[in-house]
Amino acid sequence: MTLWHIHLLNARHALTPVLSEARQASRDAVARASDHAALPDFDLVIRAHHDRSADGAIQGHSPAPGVIEVAVTPDRFDPTAFTRALVRQMAHLIRQDGPGYGRSLGEVLVSEGLAGHFLVQVTGGGPDAVDTVRPAQGAMRQAMNEWARRDYDHPRWFGGKGDLRRGTGTGIGHRIVADHLANHPGDTAAGLLTAPAEPFRQNLRRLAADAQGESPDEAAADSEG
Repeated sequence: MTLWHIHLLNARHALTPVLSEARQASRDAVARASDHAALPDFDLVIRAHHDRSADGAIQGHSPAPGVIEVAVTPDRFDPTAFTRALVRQMAHLIRQDGPGYGRSLGEVLVSEGLAGHFLVQVTGGGPDAVDTVRPAQGAMRQAMNEWARRDYDHPRWFGGKGDLRRGTGTGIGHRIVADHLANHPGDTAAGLLTAPAEPFRQNLRRLAADAQGESPDEAAADSEG
């Protein structure tokens, strides 16, 4: 059984109106994710923030092994959205104890793609909007060319800070994992959460080639040239 502790940063009482819902949604997320994967012991930190942006009501991340942090805007709190955000971070939690979130672009693409597919597997619903972002023309080729780079621009690929639309990296990652699952029907997102990223490179190569109307071998030659 997973040992987990919830830490509510509520000295100023901003979370007080949603404490009961947050606790229940947290328990629900743990129970549902545990039906699909063995969760490691972890600490869950919940704090209030006041982000009025479209996707700012709930923001989560797993900054280190054994830790999930979730920031919520209390007057925009939605238990279903909170549960989904937490399940997504549980995928990262598991991966942190395996190969890690990732230091290169390719590793991070795979981590984000697996998290999105784990969410779908656990909840039985559709993907998050960010997982369905359609990459702009040439974006997958760029991702393939930068796969091994550790100095990649994270805000550009995932945050819309530059010439790529917001969520481009997450959308590409979702497509990479979808391609793998389509070609390996016995695999599941939960079962792949600690898999190394490098084998997924061939999936991106195939997707990039399809987008450009090339063969995978031609795309590989171009990326290595």
